[in-house]
Amino acid sequence: MIRFEDVSVTYDGAAEPTVRGIDLTVCEGELMLLVGPSGVGKSTLLGAVSGLVPHFTGGTLRGRVTVAGRDTRTHKPRELADVVGTVGQDPLSHFVTDTVEDELAYGMESLGLAPDVMRRRVEETLDLLGLAGLRDRPIATLSGGQQQRVAIGSVLTPHPEVLVLDEPTSALDPAAAEEVLAVLQRLVHDLGTTVLMAEHRLERVVQYADRVALLPSPGAPLVLGTPAEVMAVSPVYPPVVALGRLGGWSPLPLTVRDARRRAGALRERLAGIGHGGPDTGPYAGPDEATGPTGPVPTPVPAPAPAPVSEGGGGAPSPSRRPRLFRRRPPQAAHGTPRMPRTPGTPATAVVEGLSVRRGRTEVLHDVGLTVAAGETVALMGRNGAGKSTLLSALVGLVPPSAGSVRVGGLQPHRTAPGELIRHVGLVPQEPRDLLYADTVAGECAAADSDAGAEPGTCRALVSELLPGIDDGTHPRDLSEGQRLTLALAVVLTARPPLILLDEPTRGLDYAAKSRLVTLLRTLAAEGHAIVLATHDVELAAELSHRVVILADGEPVADGPTAEVVVASPSFAPQVTKVLAPQKWLTVSEVREALGASASAEEAGT
Repeated sequence: MIRFEDVSVTYDGAAEPTVRGIDLTVCEGELMLLVGPSGVGKSTLLGAVSGLVPHFTGGTLRGRVTVAGRDTRTHKPRELADVVGTVGQDPLSHFVTDTVEDELAYGMESLGLAPDVMRRRVEETLDLLGLAGLRDRPIATLSGGQQQRVAIGSVLTPHPEVLVLDEPTSALDPAAAEEVLAVLQRLVHDLGTTVLMAEHRLERVVQYADRVALLPSPGAPLVLGTPAEVMAVSPVYPPVVALGRLGGWSPLPLTVRDARRRAGALRERLAGIGHGGPDTGPYAGPDEATGPTGPVPTPVPAPAPAPVSEGGGGAPSPSRRPRLFRRRPPQAAHGTPRMPRTPGTPATAVVEGLSVRRGRTEVLHDVGLTVAAGETVALMGRNGAGKSTLLSALVGLVPPSAGSVRVGGLQPHRTAPGELIRHVGLVPQEPRDLLYADTVAGECAAADSDAGAEPGTCRALVSELLPGIDDGTHPRDLSEGQRLTLALAVVLTARPPLILLDEPTRGLDYAAKSRLVTLLRTLAAEGHAIVLATHDVELAAELSHRVVILADGEPVADGPTAEVVVASPSFAPQVTKVLAPQKWLTVSEVREALGASASAEEAGT
């Protein structure tokens, strides 16, 4: 169905090809997963299938790419539209209409399908992707995850023979990601649709792939095989595979179920270390002396809950929610890794009784949140729960309709941008919103100037987070993960006391995510408060001291990561599921414990 024959792509001004000598065949009815570190050319290969490379992007394509017998060198994207459906990393760039229902119908309208067929397929897709309640919503008012589902739905309705998907689950909550992947699997198995997909969150998708194609580095030969074969040699792999490598399991597990079946000996060994134990929930959290990255030497008290203003900030009003579900103030747990505040020192950010309206819709209701210096808080919850809106309120992009927001004693929506940048910085879901210069060097120079920092400060951050980005590269020529890295460096140049990140690992491979975690831990240790909205449960387990879960614009859980995240099948990381009922969060935590145990045994002999 898709055939690459000795394909190389060189962009204008580039010294070397982005991809070189690619020979690959994707069969009809096959789901092939394309993996590799950021910037190795995955999006370039996907673009070559749809004809966007080189007809839209420019550059030179050598070799031959055919889709359903059509040569993409001689067929432009519009001439492939009836065969290939494409969803790129940036859903906003695909939208043509204003509302959800119109967008789902647009592709079929362009192909001249009958109105009754269009109506039936729109209804089917609304139900398949959980979009029925959003059919009349303007696309501009949707959350990033909701927009991603609409983009996927818009290419499903024309029923293409080939689907090309670039990071299709990157902005989706865990439940929505499972729904989308289940739909793709049904299309592959029942209708014979061919799917070529690139994805960094391998823990979500690798088990669904028939084969995996690995691009190990820019210009390197392609490695092709079954998921287990490729994961054994891949430089990028999910936590469950990392646990299998640590345990020496063969073949490597691809799912939590497979790993649990092989983890008996490892659980017994870890039980002897005395870290975990049974709990009352389906997934046990770490014990009271354990944090997201290992044992916490000394228990510390939690920051005091934010005071309740007269206009709200306590439990939701009875009219909003029945008595059973009224929220109680979160309680501090003994020994959890919340960061302490010195008595009399104000918190970095205080939100009291916050409500925010967009038009006639109340997207946040009665939210209370206190963030202390040095604390890392993860905001989680389904798409559309209000996470991005809360971050926008903290940076002054949306005014409160009730309640108050204070950052460093200032009201963000009433503070001049030049002053606010020194107190709070936001890295949005769409990094292009922050990038205006024609080169990476230009962006970095502007960031240094705006922040009053030493020349080269921003450039050093870019090199630390993602080495290999050239100064003369235009930001639009970067991958989504590279653009995100550049935007993050721009914000961090001012080193604001409060750092806000909206889906910070979207488009990042595991190595880049590890470097991001290291940097954010350093910033937290220096006293910066960090609030991140994320659907990446592995990131929350690795980094955050505290998790706040939002639902329908209200906090429904607020507590230590070890208690909140692992208590839910939806938000528990893979290691927790594999080693339950013991209380482990990450592979690094398990590795450190085993290493410490081995050292103790050697010392005792």
